[in-house]
Amino acid sequence: MSRRGEVWLGAAAVVENSKGELLVVEKSYGGLNGRWSFPAGFVDRGETLDEAAVREVQEETGISIEIVGCIGVRSGVLSNDVSDNMVLFVGRPLNERQTIQVAKGEINRAYWLSKEHLLQDERSSEMIIQFCHAFSKGYFHKVENFNPGNQFGYKSYNLFL
Repeated sequence: MSRRGEVWLGAAAVVENSKGELLVVEKSYGGLNGRWSFPAGFVDRGETLDEAAVREVQEETGISIEIVGCIGVRSGVLSNDVSDNMVLFVGRPLNERQTIQVAKGEINRAYWLSKEHLLQDERSSEMIIQFCHAFSKGYFHKVENFNPGNQFGYKSYNLFL
């Protein structure tokens, strides 16, 4: 079993710019090798899901974002009985003049592409296609400055409703 154990938790970000284009990456490994997908990766110890999504976008594309909402959850069980789970967030670039900088070895390339383009591109992953359809239906928004109470001892906490 991997160092991640039998339950995996990942985070991804569906990042949209002011032109309505989505930030996508072409993976260089695994089941998404050569396919468009959203920047994503595993949640590290000591970070929230949304912090992981921000970090993964930065690492894979060089784009700094803010999380504004949550759009979905992907959950499955791999053939070796590993529970593989991912939460997908909605992000916006902090500065649209940022230049994409691809993470070498993990990502072949990254682009801003329209939903229309992604729906017609044979390299789009099935999840990209589903989220291009679902994106227009809305998403859960981040509740600003929410604190569930100091008695829990959270160092960071976010709520999306």
